[in-house]
This record gives sequence, structure tokens and C-alpha cells, in this order.
Amino acid sequence: MDWTHYRFRSLWTLPAPPDTVYEVLQRVEGYPRWWRQVREVTRLDGTTGVIRIRSLLPYDITFTAREVRRDPAAGVLETALSGDIDGWARWTVTAVGTGTLARYDQAVDVNKRLLRTFAVPGRPVFRANHRLMMCAGRRGLAAHLQAV
Repeated sequence: MDWTHYRFRSLWTLPAPPDTVYEVLQRVEGYPRWWRQVREVTRLDGTTGVIRIRSLLPYDITFTAREVRRDPAAGVLETALSGDIDGWARWTVTAVGTGTLARYDQAVDVNKRLLRTFAVPGRPVFRANHRLMMCAGRRGLAAHLQAV
């Protein structure tokens, strides 16, 4: 097993139509307004930006996200990630009842030295830290959508 490789999946049920959710998710530079763990987004061009995140544990993860797929008809947003983490992340937005299911999938290899050093003993803590971040993101986006 590669202790520095992670796969994540989060499912967010949200109280807004899929088009509205997709519109918010595609504007990555707006994430810090509703997702407090996304500390900073710096746009480099129309498809690339540098993102700095920090959840409960006292370390930042910084990476470049480059858009590789934007398909509003399919509800898909996918990015390639490089930096402290290398891999990909994908949002898939679909209608469910009167709202939306936003599915987040991610597969990454960790490059940040601290996370590599503590890969084996820290893995459960790192995964829990990610879960907390994703829960906070869902709550933040749901509140943001209600306010829009």
C-alpha cells in the first residue's frame, strides 16, 4: 500500500437547483467566501489557479489546480492538481428531488514533506482532517446558496 496516496469521495445534498450549484462551484475564486478552509485562491489565467487550504490541523496545503474538463450539460468540473498534492479532483452535479447532489471525487499523492514523514501514523488523522474540511464546505455552500 502506498501510504501517501489518497482517494476521497464526498456527497453533498444541497437545497438549490443543479445549475445554481454548478455556477457557484465553477467560480473557484469565490470558495473562500463560503468555505473557510479554502484560505486563498489566486487565479493565474482562465483555467488555472493556485489554492491554499488549511483544515483543523496546523499545516497548509498549496497546489495549482488546472481545469481539464468543464461540462455544464453533464454537470462535471474536473481539475488536475500539482504541488503539495498531485492528482485530480472532480465535481459531478446532478438533480435529486428539488435540490442537488454534488459528488466530489479526488485521488492524490501527497508531496508535502510533513505529510510524507507522518504518512503511516498520521493517515487516520489526515483522513479525519479531510472529512472535517468537506463537512464544513458542505455547510458553507448550503448557507451560501440559501443567501443567494
